[in-house]
Amino acid sequence: MKILFVASEATPFIKTGGLADVGGSLPKALAALGHDVRILLPGYQAIAIHDHGFKVVADLTLPSIGGTARLLQSRLPDAAVPVWLVDYPPAYDRPGHPYLDAQGREWYDNAERFAILCRAGCSIAMNDADLDWRPDVVHCNDWQSGLIPALLGNEPERPATVFTIHNLAYQGLFPADRFESLGLPAHLWGIEGLEFYDNLSFIKGGLVFADWITTVSPSYAAEICTPEYGCGLDSLLSQRRDRLTGILNGVDYDVWNPATDTLTTNHFDVADLDGKKASKQDLQRLAGLPADPDAALIGTVGRLVEQKGVDLITAAIPQLMPRKLQFIILGSGEARFEQRLRELADRYPQQLAVFIGYNESLAHQIESGADMFLMPSRFEPCGLNQLYSLRYGTLPIVRSTGGLKDSVVDTNAATLADGTASGIVFAEASSEALAEAVRRALTLYSDPARWRQIMRHGMQQDFSWRRSATRYVGLYRRALAAADDRGESKG
Repeated sequence: MKILFVASEATPFIKTGGLADVGGSLPKALAALGHDVRILLPGYQAIAIHDHGFKVVADLTLPSIGGTARLLQSRLPDAAVPVWLVDYPPAYDRPGHPYLDAQGREWYDNAERFAILCRAGCSIAMNDADLDWRPDVVHCNDWQSGLIPALLGNEPERPATVFTIHNLAYQGLFPADRFESLGLPAHLWGIEGLEFYDNLSFIKGGLVFADWITTVSPSYAAEICTPEYGCGLDSLLSQRRDRLTGILNGVDYDVWNPATDTLTTNHFDVADLDGKKASKQDLQRLAGLPADPDAALIGTVGRLVEQKGVDLITAAIPQLMPRKLQFIILGSGEARFEQRLRELADRYPQQLAVFIGYNESLAHQIESGADMFLMPSRFEPCGLNQLYSLRYGTLPIVRSTGGLKDSVVDTNAATLADGTASGIVFAEASSEALAEAVRRALTLYSDPARWRQIMRHGMQQDFSWRRSATRYVGLYRRALAAADDRGESKG
C-alpha cells in the first residue's frame, strides 16, 4: 500500500511528546513490511535550521493561504522513508515550541497554521501536487491533522482515511469565526460536522469523517466512550464504536535496548543481568544518593502534571520514607509540582533526587539503573516508559488505566504460578493505593529469586513496532473497504 502519514511532530525532526515517537517509528516499521510510506510535517523553524538535507520538490496551491507553499523532501535517518515538510514561513518560521509562544500560550494563529498542514495533506492525497504519487490511505494523527478526513470526505476516488487519537484531551478548539476565515466548506458546519458547542473543533473532523478511528491502546479505546474519559465526545465516539480500534504503541528496540543502548555504559540482557547492578550503582552516584545495593531504587520520568499522578507521588513519598528505598525523578511541568518535589528532595536528601527538565541520556540511565518505575497516571492513552521499563528489567508500578492496563500484568499468586506477572498494578487514584502498591513491590524485591523471575518475563515481552505495524496494515485494509462502502452508498 501507499500510505501518507500526517502528523505535527516526528522524531528526530521535532518532538514534544509521545506522538513524535510514533511519527518517527511507525512509518519506519510499515516500510520494513514492504509498504510505500511518506511522512508529512509542518516546516517548523526548529527543523529547518538543522541540516536534514531537505530539497524543494513541489509547489502547493492552498486555498487556506490564497497562494502557494513549497514542499521540501528528505528522508528518515537510516530508513528509506521520505519525509515532506510544508514550507510556509509566515506560519512556521518562528522560534521555539511548535504549539506555544515564549509565554507558554498557544500561538494566536494555530488554527491557520494547522489548516495549512491539512490542506497540504489533501493536495498530496488527491495528487494535485503533481508528485506522481497518490496514497491509498491517509493516516492522520491528533487534532492538528483532523480537517483532512472532513475535507476529503466528498472527493471522488479519494484515498481511505484513518484518524488516530493520541490524547483526546487536546481537541483543537477555536472560535466559530475561524471556520469562515479558513474558507472551509459550508456543509461541514453544524453539530454533525465540525461544530462543538459553538466552537470550531479540528478533532471532530477526524472523529466524524474518517473511515476508521484508532487510538493507542485497546483499553483507552473503551475508556473514551465513557463520560469519565470522553472529554465531551463520548457520545460521538460511542456512535462510531464499530469503527474505533485500539492498537498499543510500539517500542523502537534499536534505541531502547539494554544490550546495545548507546546512552548507557553498562549493558545487559535477559541471560546476564550483571550490568543491571552496575547501572544501578552508577545511577545512585550520579543522583547523589548512597550507593546501597539493597535499597530499592524507584525511577520516574515524565511531565509533572496531574494527569501523570504527580500529586499522588508527592503525597505518598513521606509515607514511604521509613522503608529502605530511594527515588529518582526526572521531569518538568507545573510550577507547584516542581516546587513541591524540590522541597521533598531537600527534606530527604539521602532518599530522593529530583532533576527538573528533560535529559534523554538520564532518562535512559534511569530505565537501565532503577529497580522499579512508577507511573500512577490518572489516564494514560498508551504510555511508553512502562514498555521501556519491561525491556530493561525495571518493574513497572502502574495504575490500571489505558495502555498501562494493557501492557503490565499484576503480580499475584495466579500470575506468579503461570509465569505471566510483569509488574504491580493498582486501581484507585490515591496516594494510599500508590503507597500500598510500592509496599507490595518492596515485598517482592526482598525475594531475589522471585524478583528475577518477574524481571526476565518482562524483558522477553514483544512490544516492537513491527507487531503494532502489522496490526495497522490490517486496519488500513478495513479502512479501504469502509471507504469503498461509503463511495458506493453515495453513488
